[in-house]
Amino acid sequence: MAPFDLDLFVIGGGSGGVRAARISAGYGAKVMVAEESRFGGTCVIRGCVPKKLYVYASRFADAFEEARGFGWALGTPKFDFPTLKAAKDKEIARLEAAYRGNLERSGVTLVDSRATVVDAHTVRLDKDGSTLRAKVILVATGGRPFFPEAVPGVGFAENSDQFFEWETLPKSVVVVGSGYIGVEFACMLHRLGVEVTMVFRRDKVLARFDEEIRSGLTDAMRQSGIRILSGTDVERIDGRPGNLNVTLLDGKGVAAERVIYATGRIPHTKGLGLENAGVALGPLGAVVVDAYSRTSVPSIFAVGDVTNRIALTPVAIREGHAFADTVFGDRPTSVEHGAIPTAVFSTPELGTVGLTEAEAREIHGDIVLYKTSFRPMKATLAGTAERTFMKIIVDKASDRVLGVHILGADAGEMIQCIGIAVRMGATKRDFDMTMAVHPTAAEELVTMRTPWTPPAV
Repeated sequence: MAPFDLDLFVIGGGSGGVRAARISAGYGAKVMVAEESRFGGTCVIRGCVPKKLYVYASRFADAFEEARGFGWALGTPKFDFPTLKAAKDKEIARLEAAYRGNLERSGVTLVDSRATVVDAHTVRLDKDGSTLRAKVILVATGGRPFFPEAVPGVGFAENSDQFFEWETLPKSVVVVGSGYIGVEFACMLHRLGVEVTMVFRRDKVLARFDEEIRSGLTDAMRQSGIRILSGTDVERIDGRPGNLNVTLLDGKGVAAERVIYATGRIPHTKGLGLENAGVALGPLGAVVVDAYSRTSVPSIFAVGDVTNRIALTPVAIREGHAFADTVFGDRPTSVEHGAIPTAVFSTPELGTVGLTEAEAREIHGDIVLYKTSFRPMKATLAGTAERTFMKIIVDKASDRVLGVHILGADAGEMIQCIGIAVRMGATKRDFDMTMAVHPTAAEELVTMRTPWTPPAV
């Protein structure tokens, strides 16, 4: 048997793979990373980062109007999408270079090529057909957009990856899907001046989120001017590029220049060779792993979205670090996947951590709810109808805070800090004993004293 060329071969240069490679190299491992597209992965290149930059751009539309209430006399704002696109591309290129530089400074060898698994210790590089043997292989290939190939005319539609390559904005767009991506794209495009129609099968946006948050965001999106067609799906797409007609299951048609499918992402394992190596795959092609990210083949591990555990960038990074600690740092480390704070960068913004009300009732039974809905201070002079909603879910027996849900400006920033308290097992009394920061919206989280009771019927 030939000796090993490497201690670790990482397939995928996204957030999880890069963190695993750098930390493993820091432990003295000889590491190589292969990436078939661009280093930085989905989040940096075609996901979280460019999305957030576009969200910032979109919110200026509201800010310009709100400024008048604070004494600012403004002319007619003019938005130029190509300028935004060029600035975004420049920033993404800078970040990709930083990812490459950090890996190289850590002593990691980079290969710009698709890599596939041959067996438990062997990988093949597509660029030249060469093979390498590694003691350990880490699969960190992330996810790819789900595309319903069976829908007639779906070839006219585009996915979320393609969206970030648009050079111009259409006058109208149909967004199919109501998850993170669909909601964020719809809000963003609407505020950039595009006529947006959302189409999805559920009754409200964001399945699996707290029901009141779902209702509040769905209503806010409708009130902002986004056309929402819920409880239906696309039957077919006809027309020609720039002039499309989307026919729904009920026979109704929606005309639009472009169609985006934002119906989620699935593990990117197709054609990777994992089945031939004996790696067990689960639903949607997800790599099945244990608590330490080890697959059914002892020398092959997987982290990040490709495992379909929790598809969030910080989770992938934590899993990559834990992998390196476990395999090369002699410190077996598993990742806790409970009480993970997350944000949806819709407008209004959403932040959540812990259990939903329905989950809390099912698991704990007797719970206490605290809720507040208020008009933020900024809205009073801006003259907008903006509101913020907050909800704290408490276990009645222990007083422990089980979940916190926020819908409103800066919800993402607030939930990051609240996530620390929830993970540490803070009680409602801990919240109550914390001094408020005044005047802020966040102070409401520590000043809610009266449990919510349902209105009398």
